[in-house]
Amino acid sequence: MVIRDRPSEATAGSVEARGAPSAAAKAPGARQRPPISPTVYKVPLDGSLAAGAEDALVTLVEFSDYQCPFCSRAHGTVKQLQQKYGKKLRVVMKHHPLGNHPRARPAALAALAAGEQGKFWEMHDVLFSNARALEDADLERYARELGLDLERWKKDLADPRLAERVRKDEALAMQVGATGTPAFFVNGRFISGAQPLEVFTGVVDEELGKAEALVKGGVRPTEVYARVIEKGVDRPPSRPAPQEAQELPVQKVEVGNAPARGPANAPVTVVAFSDFECPFCARAVPTLKALEEEYKGKLRVAFKHQPLPNHPNAKLAAAASLAAHEQGKFWEMHDVMFSNQRQLDRASLEGYAKQLGLNEARFKAALDSGKYDAQVTADASEGARVGASATPTFFINGRAVVGALPIDHFRRVIDDELKKSGVAAR
Repeated sequence: MVIRDRPSEATAGSVEARGAPSAAAKAPGARQRPPISPTVYKVPLDGSLAAGAEDALVTLVEFSDYQCPFCSRAHGTVKQLQQKYGKKLRVVMKHHPLGNHPRARPAALAALAAGEQGKFWEMHDVLFSNARALEDADLERYARELGLDLERWKKDLADPRLAERVRKDEALAMQVGATGTPAFFVNGRFISGAQPLEVFTGVVDEELGKAEALVKGGVRPTEVYARVIEKGVDRPPSRPAPQEAQELPVQKVEVGNAPARGPANAPVTVVAFSDFECPFCARAVPTLKALEEEYKGKLRVAFKHQPLPNHPNAKLAAAASLAAHEQGKFWEMHDVMFSNQRQLDRASLEGYAKQLGLNEARFKAALDSGKYDAQVTADASEGARVGASATPTFFINGRAVVGALPIDHFRRVIDDELKKSGVAAR
């Protein structure tokens, strides 16, 4: 078996290879940011929580992560904007917890649960002020300090309805190209990152002028946002495919008994070879979810295990996912583990099983028995056979996509496969 020691240049920074150090690759050097584009994106509010009047002429939609230091920095900028523009500005929060921030998702749910008692924005501010203290005990303490009904807050925290709201926010973020955090849309115009205040004020002032012109033309203030975005784009314009090495040969990769979701007769099947302890695999999770939403009914996603030897808990986590699968909750366990990659020891896994409502005795017995070792080994052997020596690796109808690449790369392959099947892409 050939082991690749490091990812190729085409995929560096998006995969983890066997034998590679577990720390993430070094961040690229700083680069000059492009000017703010005039392109308007169609970013629906869809009931997301808002601070500001419904008739505000400018709406700022924020995709953020409570554990992201850049989001914390931008939070102060947003506060300054609210103070400067007052009733003219409405701020809408959407959640985009990144896979390498294990406490971001629990924090998002904590804020939404506080929102069920009318204190979302109070919790929102507390979380950004305490971004390094987001453990469960911390979140409960904040809820208590805000005067919330703790029993109700805990019940709401576990409500699947709130988790679904976060998932939809993530899917929308990926669709409109907000792959990192923080990301902002000012009346639909994209601002990426914790930019200086003057970048935001420049765009807000421009959009305020346009909105005032619309109102003078007879548009009601409450209808301005809908009017501004109605002809906006719903995804970034497709970029030309990057120059790559010759595409890998198409492989025959069967779903077999792997956990899968989506129609069995879907024209496109994505088989993922992944590792629950790999940060790049976590980064790819929201991309896959966005694709499932975008190609609903046309896409089937299957999961196979490729635990790397430099990840001490990856094999145990793989077994835990299959033990959850036995009780019908593979994908729920999948999401919890990718959101908590630094806590995949046996005790933590048992805690997640309890959190998901699994039969705990049955779950523990399954792990003790080693009954899933053969399946995990078989998946890894198949991965080696088809060339999945780095994680994550995806096979889209047998065509390899290596790494947590931008969503457009996946779209191009999926659209091509749909075209071959005679099915409209969207």
